[in-house]
Amino acid sequence: MDRKNLLKRLATLILFIFLVNYIAMKFYWYSAIWYFDMPMHFIGGFWLGLAFLWIFHVEEFSFRFLFRITIFILLIGIFYEVFELLVDKSITHKPFNTLDTLSDIFFALAGGLSAVFYFFKKIMPINENTIQLK
Repeated sequence: MDRKNLLKRLATLILFIFLVNYIAMKFYWYSAIWYFDMPMHFIGGFWLGLAFLWIFHVEEFSFRFLFRITIFILLIGIFYEVFELLVDKSITHKPFNTLDTLSDIFFALAGGLSAVFYFFKKIMPINENTIQLK
């Protein structure tokens, strides 16, 4: 596994997320385009998945690893939604939206699991000890 290459991808992805989020806030895309937060949560989950792989030096695929990364992304997604709820209650005074919260968590989870499959398909070299994902 080339950790330096993975770190470059992480840095590029987080800069992309910050740039798109800045533009979206400037032009009110989150309120003007009803589905705009869905791809943003997916990309954020993708970044979280790659960050997990980089932080914990994951070198081979296992279902135990898949369970851990799922729990990690789920916890971060829930913590972010609690943060969003607190901001909405105190600053914007928007009511709680269960469907939006669930879709945000789902898209973050889908992005994180996509990162796992991306990592094991594109970045990590396949050898006889690694399960090849087709």
